[in-house]
Amino acid sequence: MILINLLPHREAARKRRRELFQLTLLASLVVGLAVSGAVYWGLQNRIADQQAKNSFLESEIKVLEGQIKEIASIEDEIAALRARQMAVQDLQADRNIPVHLLIELVQQLPDGVYVTSLKQAGQTVTMQGMAQSNERVSEMLRNLSNNTPWFAKPELVEIVASNIALNARDQRRVAAFHLRFQLTRGSEVQKANSSSASPAAPAVVGGK
Repeated sequence: MILINLLPHREAARKRRRELFQLTLLASLVVGLAVSGAVYWGLQNRIADQQAKNSFLESEIKVLEGQIKEIASIEDEIAALRARQMAVQDLQADRNIPVHLLIELVQQLPDGVYVTSLKQAGQTVTMQGMAQSNERVSEMLRNLSNNTPWFAKPELVEIVASNIALNARDQRRVAAFHLRFQLTRGSEVQKANSSSASPAAPAVVGGK
């Protein structure tokens, strides 16, 4: 018996292709959604990990900032302690300055120079007196500048010619001077003495 297909085979083939395309499209959509979901999930995990790391770093930074503040406060306390220590050392070293002042003046004043007034304000000493000549005043300034570590920056403020009466008939012409200089702190004098007293490096002499 011969069977004859009366259905339109072209229409059936077209329908099958359309259904296959729809299935393929649906499968592609499902795969795309799955891939997108996996990517999104991975990115979210990475973002969460990075946020956790950022939070940890922020907490550590806060801890370090606190430690830095503590160190800064400790450094300020150390600086204050050192300043007080230096002040105490300066006071201890300066308590003998009046003695050194008088001793050095006796040693550095040349003959023919007489002091009539001596005042100290802080580290500045103001001195007035009379000298037999201007040359004696110049010699005194050189001595105060070069011959003692206790005095620094001598400065002649004023010098004028004057007359003094030795007796009712005898008068002598003198140079009345007014000068000032700086006292050197005892700690600075000790440093200068220790540096000058340190032994020099031995020289190396070559020879065969």
